[in-house]
Amino acid sequence: MRSGQLPAALAKVDVALSQRPKDAQLRFIKGMILSEQGKTADAINVFQKLTEDYPELPEPYNNLAVLHASGGNYDKARVALERAIRTNPAYATAHENLGDVYAKLASQSYDKAMQLADPNQQPPQKAKLAMVHTLTPKGGEAASPLAAIAAAPAPAPVKAAAPAAAPVPVVAQAKPVASAPSAAPAAASAPAPAPAVQLAKAAPKAEQVQKEDADGADVIKAVDSWAKAWSAQDMKAYLNAYGSNFQTPKGQNRKAWEADRTARIEGKGHIKVSVEAPQVTVNGNTATVKFRQKYVSDRLSTTGRKTLVLEKQGKNWLIRQEQSGG
Repeated sequence: MRSGQLPAALAKVDVALSQRPKDAQLRFIKGMILSEQGKTADAINVFQKLTEDYPELPEPYNNLAVLHASGGNYDKARVALERAIRTNPAYATAHENLGDVYAKLASQSYDKAMQLADPNQQPPQKAKLAMVHTLTPKGGEAASPLAAIAAAPAPAPVKAAAPAAAPVPVVAQAKPVASAPSAAPAAASAPAPAPAVQLAKAAPKAEQVQKEDADGADVIKAVDSWAKAWSAQDMKAYLNAYGSNFQTPKGQNRKAWEADRTARIEGKGHIKVSVEAPQVTVNGNTATVKFRQKYVSDRLSTTGRKTLVLEKQGKNWLIRQEQSGG
């Protein structure tokens, strides 16, 4: 399929499906091949059947929505994406695509309104809708507005010169001195800003900033090592990247989870896991890393958002939580 030999790929998938007709992965790949061949109706049929047989999987809903949108059926695309999000509320790709579909529907409503509007009436500016005419497919290169927001860096720490977040009420001030009764009306006329000393406490010390920067660099190294171990199918190094307190999916037994991961990773002809645009937040001995993960193997190629929560245990940062899509 990657080399463009779509008829041969489809033939191999059909042979495999004759032996395993309910295999969701094979059916999903067949839908992708049909989509690449431009057989949109057949691809829609495959993904539609997948959503009926495996309603817990969000990916078929997403691809079904992209195909509907490519044919201009944005209402059907909206319904499919909303179902994908109900299936997995943390599925970032579906959220991004749904935002684009909503924007396209809004653009169509605007165009319809312009057709019905009084020609003598000055129309409102249309520039705000100029960027809503494309739908970002799963794994596509084009970035939607939601993706840009998700990738934005965290806000900078509050500086001492910044205003207080909220005015301090007058009732919280000290009682006026008896010898200066005119001070009370002056204070009541406008809320007093928070004392400067409170803002000074909010600003991080230089030593703290340096420590957080160093910890952040160590966290990135730990995540890179995890991805390299995964790519090299080095199961010992890969599993050692997870702490003893790692929260396995759905409370799965740790040994069962390790056996499942080993079966999924070992024996692949080729695996390449890339960590793109990581964003690190360090809070004491806990760090949260959000990034875009690109996974390429001899069988599958996907791109999606991932979040890792790491905990410093001794000198090492180990994974405590792992979440895809958020």
